Amino acid sequence: MVSHQKHAVVLLSGGLDSTTVAAVARSEGFAICALSFDYGQRHRFELQAADRVAKWVGAVRHEVVKIDLRAFGGSSLTSDLDVPKAAAHSPSSVIPSTYVPARNTIFLSFALAYAEVTGSSDIFLGINALDYSGYPDCRPEYLSAFQNVANLATKAGVEGTSRFQLHAPLLHLNKAAIVALGLKHGVDYSMTSSCYDPSPQGQPCGRCDSCHLRMKGFKEAGMRDPLSYATEGLV
Repeated sequence: MVSHQKHAVVLLSGGLDSTTVAAVARSEGFAICALSFDYGQRHRFELQAADRVAKWVGAVRHEVVKIDLRAFGGSSLTSDLDVPKAAAHSPSSVIPSTYVPARNTIFLSFALAYAEVTGSSDIFLGINALDYSGYPDCRPEYLSAFQNVANLATKAGVEGTSRFQLHAPLLHLNKAAIVALGLKHGVDYSMTSSCYDPSPQGQPCGRCDSCHLRMKGFKEAGMRDPLSYATEGLV
């Protein structure tokens, strides 16, 4: 019997957010074409997590694309700059050094090409505009603008054979709500990796912004984070 299940591209880093999004996409009946990036990030341990998540979610295809953003630098994630560590996460109008220039635009461009090739009209990503680090490419207006580009700049869009839809189910959720949503869909967060500066064995530092946001989410959700942190920090 030929399956008529719709395919969707899911940007999958292996972190808490993208894993939750993959679970949501699966729950909505999509066959998942996962897409991860080895972009020169210092925390490339996350790719091992992405592999685990892709297998768990039953992805029909998982591509890991290698692009070297260290050639440009400009971020503490793709250069020798120190990853900032703090006692606690506090919102700021200053974009942090962990921002990777144009990262989501680069990733979504690859996702768009992948979607055309796999016949997917739907692209899922884990951007969030509430409990996040202040990155400009995590805002609703960015999402809307890129969706317009997607339908203007592709063969499928111009010929009308497909109209691309970007899905960001976490966009207006805080981290506690994201954790609750993932647990509702059966996510085992022990297979994920969120830290910007993990040990060589993958243990999260407990002090970077990403660790603080994750710990804050579990604490506010009243749940225990299954990961063991090198330094628990304050949340």
